[in-house]
Amino acid sequence: MPRSHVIFAVFKRNVSSYFSGVLGYLFIIVFVVAGSMLAFNTQFFAENVASLDQLSRWFPMLLLFIVPAITMGAWADEKKLGTDELLFTLPASDFEILLGKYLAVLAAYSIALAFSLMDVVVLGMIGNPDYGVIFATYFGYWLAGAALLSAGMFASVLTRSATVAFILGVVICAIPIFIGYLPIAGDFARELSIQEQLRDFTTGVVPLSGILYFVSLTAFMFYLNLVFITKRHWSSGRQTGMGLQFALRAICLAVILVSWNVLAGEALFRGVRGDFTAEKLYSLSPTTREILDHIDKDKPVDVTVYLSPDVPREYVETRKRLVGLLREFSRIAGGRVSLRFVNVEPSSKEAEEAKLVGIRPVPVTTERDGRRTQRNIYLGAVVSSSFDEVVIPFFGRALPVEYELTRSVGTVANEKRLTIGILTTDAQVMTPSAEWQVVTELKKQYKVEQVSPDSKIDEKKYSVLLAVLPSSLTQPQMTNLAAYVKKGKPVLIFDDPYPYVFSSRFGVRNAPRQPKPRPGGMMGMRSPPPPPKADNGKDTMLLRALDIAWDNGEVVWDLFDPHPKFAGSVPEEFLFISPKSGTRTAFNPDSPVTAGMQEMLLAFAGTVRSRAGSDLTFQPLLRTSKRSGLMKWEEFTRQGFDPTTFQPSVALRDERPRVMDSFSHVLAAHITSKDKARKRNVIFVADIDLISDWFFHERAFSDADLKFDNVPFVLNAVDVLAGDDRYLELRKRRGTKRSLTRVEIQTAEFRKKRTKEQEKAVADAKKELEAAKERFAIRRKEIEDDKSLSPRTKQLMLRNLQETESRRVAVAEANINDEKKSRIDAIKARTERQVRATERYYQWLSAVIPPIPAVVLGLVVFASGLYNERRDISTDRLVKR
Repeated sequence: MPRSHVIFAVFKRNVSSYFSGVLGYLFIIVFVVAGSMLAFNTQFFAENVASLDQLSRWFPMLLLFIVPAITMGAWADEKKLGTDELLFTLPASDFEILLGKYLAVLAAYSIALAFSLMDVVVLGMIGNPDYGVIFATYFGYWLAGAALLSAGMFASVLTRSATVAFILGVVICAIPIFIGYLPIAGDFARELSIQEQLRDFTTGVVPLSGILYFVSLTAFMFYLNLVFITKRHWSSGRQTGMGLQFALRAICLAVILVSWNVLAGEALFRGVRGDFTAEKLYSLSPTTREILDHIDKDKPVDVTVYLSPDVPREYVETRKRLVGLLREFSRIAGGRVSLRFVNVEPSSKEAEEAKLVGIRPVPVTTERDGRRTQRNIYLGAVVSSSFDEVVIPFFGRALPVEYELTRSVGTVANEKRLTIGILTTDAQVMTPSAEWQVVTELKKQYKVEQVSPDSKIDEKKYSVLLAVLPSSLTQPQMTNLAAYVKKGKPVLIFDDPYPYVFSSRFGVRNAPRQPKPRPGGMMGMRSPPPPPKADNGKDTMLLRALDIAWDNGEVVWDLFDPHPKFAGSVPEEFLFISPKSGTRTAFNPDSPVTAGMQEMLLAFAGTVRSRAGSDLTFQPLLRTSKRSGLMKWEEFTRQGFDPTTFQPSVALRDERPRVMDSFSHVLAAHITSKDKARKRNVIFVADIDLISDWFFHERAFSDADLKFDNVPFVLNAVDVLAGDDRYLELRKRRGTKRSLTRVEIQTAEFRKKRTKEQEKAVADAKKELEAAKERFAIRRKEIEDDKSLSPRTKQLMLRNLQETESRRVAVAEANINDEKKSRIDAIKARTERQVRATERYYQWLSAVIPPIPAVVLGLVVFASGLYNERRDISTDRLVKR
């Protein structure tokens, strides 16, 4: 049994030795500064997320420096000074000495890591991090360092030179760090790498399998240390035999530990983890548990998962989470959910089976050995019961796995689906050849049918009617839609003054103010013109039925942009909706449609208002920031022509005047009434682009850098109108977007000032141009009023004046516009410099603040030691100057 007082004596001796000189503090300071620079690099500010993701990405590399620096003298200095012989003659066992030394280097590393917590202080100063995730991350850092410390000590026991021990420590520690990057490495090798084991910790999860991995690595290297320090007991004649014997023992121990980790990770401890995220993102939600509990045991749900046995490292976590969640589903539901996992290889019998059920290989991009390549992988599932079947073709990295599985199970467990009607309009949302992704998504939960507006719409058939671009309807069609709305039936409407989704390099078609396109492109030029839109695309009957106002030629712009990496690359008409904009009700917290949402993106949207004196309830759902304004049709568009479709189009003007009106413009609203005589239940959204295919594709296949709530918004709106609230909470279940609030506030002020200066530049240019035109008008009036001139002379003089002044005005206009453009460009450049300066200031601050406590403590210890030395020296021995 190890004796604690002996271990503590060795521990105290080594810790005192490490911190008695300047070198130990110097290593800590370098470690803290390097960590700060990695944590708060340029990419950190570009992503605008208050997390330690940048540090986590490079932390294993940082351990390659700090671990050998701490451990290089653990045994090497003892051998060099000859104190190892004295140490081993003490009344202590080899294990007690080894344990004391290990605890000493662990204490040194823990102190260094504790000083790096100043990074968290800086993070809290400039943002709002999730401290649960921070705790799990630092616990992972500590475990990883603790495991590698035993490897560094093993390097030190091999030599008497601290320098050689440092180099050997780097080499040995590099094995578990870089093993996943080897060209021959597969999933198994990646699972044994430090980066892979740290992944869960950095997301806020503490898995028992990860703890077991680090403990196993520590135990194995600890055993190697013990073997080498006990080697002095071997007789000289048996060195070779004993060495071979212990080598075999070490190999056997390694095999046992690896096997134990695989067994425990795959079977015993999979899913056993602590979820430290603020939103408990990695624990099954109450919604999921409730749906699983309500599955009829006589009509179980079958889940067949088609998986590639080997997936790129970018999809390893998704695959692992999918398998783990399904096993948890099965555990909670018992026999009511049966699982079948199918490993699919290309061109195999399993691949044919997957194809028959609608699951095909998906090409994904991965980086390997510095090269980006494309691979086809299977990662889909079929959820079925005796009632129904749902196919999930692919689980992308941004797809919420728990939501997809829970919704599919809940859908097939019900005997009957609700029906959604898709109104036929010029948007062609549900054409067989080009079905929009929103329809495909709705089919996973509802029965979806196309609805013709040419006749009266069945009032009892549809739970919700979806109308996209109703401004394209003819007068008889609009009459049928308005009549359906007046019956109080649930309707979800998307209309748009400038539907960017229908844009090409030649401009936009299908805008409400444009005429209906001729069918057939060029071939349709000889056909009669299509019927006109109802009231020229103004939705007049529909708006009157809802007591709302919407201008079909008016778009909203907004300065708010929470993504610094997009600065200057997206127009202000791309609207980022978020409470971070300063508008607390950007998402209405009282509506189940928008409560809990974090960010949406709209493009060239309109604004909707309630009419005065209306007896209908107008509940705003989406609002812009107050740094926004409106533009009229003629201010932002110019006429064009699309030669690919032989149809007229409208294009954007390069120079678009933006005048801030300081209002939070409403982009979507829920209009309701409980009055029996005037029932209404309609959600009106003044933008179509928010349901474009891009958002659905990004949600399924993107790298998850952008997490817009567009898809949940649409699905929530349909569910709320249909009266199905089962999945509302689950859909919004993701981490709170924790941005760099302090940086955002300062940069927002810069951009607000820029807009005001741009407005002044435009106004000044307009005033100068009007002054030039006014001079022409005055001179013209003088000639016309001059009675001494004959009519013929006046006519000639006016003609000459017209030509001369026209040239002058044209030149003046060109000069004024050039000057205006130069002023605006200079304003933009100055604003970007101010933004970059703000980021550099916080970057500098983050590099300076963290090492201060370590520097202060080092100076205090150094001064204290110097004082103690001088205090013990006799005064008559001091040199007097």
